[in-house]
Amino acid sequence: MEPQNEAFLTEDAVAGPDLVIITGMSGAGRTEAMHTFEDLGYFCIDNLPPSLLLNLVSLAGLSTGGMRKLAVVCDLRAKEFFYELNEELRRIAEAGVSYRILFLDSRDEVLLARFKASRRRHPLTEGGMTIIAGIQRERALLSSVREMADSVLDTSAVDPRDLRRSIRSLFSQQTDQESLSVSVFSFGFKHGMPADADIVIDVRFLPNPYYEARLRALTGLSDEVRSFVLGQDETRRFLESWRGLLDVIMPGYVKEGKQVLSVGVGCTGGQHRSVVLAEETGRHLMQTGYNTAITHRDLALAEMG
Repeated sequence: MEPQNEAFLTEDAVAGPDLVIITGMSGAGRTEAMHTFEDLGYFCIDNLPPSLLLNLVSLAGLSTGGMRKLAVVCDLRAKEFFYELNEELRRIAEAGVSYRILFLDSRDEVLLARFKASRRRHPLTEGGMTIIAGIQRERALLSSVREMADSVLDTSAVDPRDLRRSIRSLFSQQTDQESLSVSVFSFGFKHGMPADADIVIDVRFLPNPYYEARLRALTGLSDEVRSFVLGQDETRRFLESWRGLLDVIMPGYVKEGKQVLSVGVGCTGGQHRSVVLAEETGRHLMQTGYNTAITHRDLALAEMG
């Protein structure tokens, strides 16, 4: 079977198979690939003997229409078990489970440099064998598996970010933008700074609905408070600049391969202004194509005073 590349993908490959078998040369990026599949929602297992693949498929319910996709690293660390791969794949196909084999490769001199830099032992070196001898032995043993692979990625000249992007293009319908999961939340500074925010915006400079008697007991989720906050000249100028800033920085995070981004919008108590502006921030990001969730960290605390 000729390996696929990004220009020649089957419909099944684009939609994402039930099972992905990650294999290839040691040091070519198998661990990074597994982390990418985790971000894509796959359940991942490292160094699984091929003889256990069908058992794993059954446990995951894939053979009976289960929805959880699997990504499994199978390589020569499994020793003699690795040679059972052909038979196990035949059984998996008979069970009606779609699968793809991803083979990660790299030039010998690049693999040698990576092992020297990490100071790790190559898994196939034994009895005083040199690293390059172990690499060449592994390449010979994996030649038939490479020919079976649906996709072969050469990681010699790519960094982890580019490898993640290539894998997403092969196995996911998500765009790079959709792969960034954004959490927007409001909070009150008096309840403590958020520890997990990548970006924090302080909106305490805006007129405070708390000092309006008719609005004090309401929250930023109410139409009355929302109208008050958004009706201020300061808010309109702020939102214009804030949306413009988001439009500049968000593509940069996507380009860098960031998978999770947290944006905190804070006011004094986390009840009025921050709630309204967090909702506006989340709405803008959704409208521009980002997977966005909006929460309000301190709303219940603020309501209790």
